[in-house]
Amino acid sequence: MPNEDGGIIDDCIVTNAGDHLYMVINAGHEELDLPHIRKYMAEYVKAGGDVSLDVLADNGILALQGPKSVDVLQKLVTDDLKTITFGQARTMIVAGVSDCYVARSGYTGEDGFEISVPRGAGSVHGVVTLWQALMADSDVKPVGLGARDSLRLEAGLCLYGNDLDRTTSPAEGSLLWVVNKRRRAEPGSFVGSERILREIADKSAKRKRAGFVIKGAPARSGTPVLNADGEEVGVVTSGSHSPVLKKGIGMAYVKPEYNKVGTELYVMLRKKKQTITVTKMPFIPHTYYRG
Repeated sequence: MPNEDGGIIDDCIVTNAGDHLYMVINAGHEELDLPHIRKYMAEYVKAGGDVSLDVLADNGILALQGPKSVDVLQKLVTDDLKTITFGQARTMIVAGVSDCYVARSGYTGEDGFEISVPRGAGSVHGVVTLWQALMADSDVKPVGLGARDSLRLEAGLCLYGNDLDRTTSPAEGSLLWVVNKRRRAEPGSFVGSERILREIADKSAKRKRAGFVIKGAPARSGTPVLNADGEEVGVVTSGSHSPVLKKGIGMAYVKPEYNKVGTELYVMLRKKKQTITVTKMPFIPHTYYRG
């Protein structure tokens, strides 16, 4: 979701649900996203368009992720989950809770589902009922944002507030796949298009998101990135130990000339110079279900 300057207000998922669009925004971004959406809705209506917005503030969301997620969820639904591929969604009854919106998606790089659950009737929210049903399965373990963060980093996925912000453009974030062919051929057809299309056309982005690996302790967000001459050429935006690769990984924004795979750069950790090597992302291949 770009702003007028071509920066990124939020990263979100929009699903074509047939007679409407279903959007999932980042938690805590309502005060940024909704006024922005309503502003351009009002302009569209003023020009004769017909559009409305329903905010599902009472819904809860659970993310069920991992290689066994499909087997776990299949026990709780009558729909055949093999007919839903990555990026698709469907309304269904889950564990007896009606009108759940089940999307085969997630932010871990693994196969999985994000399940939006309405409040429903009675004093117990439907999301509590679903949580209890999932926790009753021995293949399911509860995890928090720390686990999600290491998974999304291994998958090469950006975290808003770290790797993306209101000054970052899609070209800088290596996210040009989000700007489709038709949009590129229609200057002015979307918010922020002047900067975004210019950076695509003339490759004028002043920095690029890069993945890197490091031996030893991981480099954390905010750590300056140096070239061989000790000049600062970028900054780390995400860094962690990879439980799968057994080494430090991270993302950084660097000057474009340093964004080539195999380039060696440096960070200072505990007053010691450590080498980081630019590498291709994702660090671990995605296992999304494609059918």
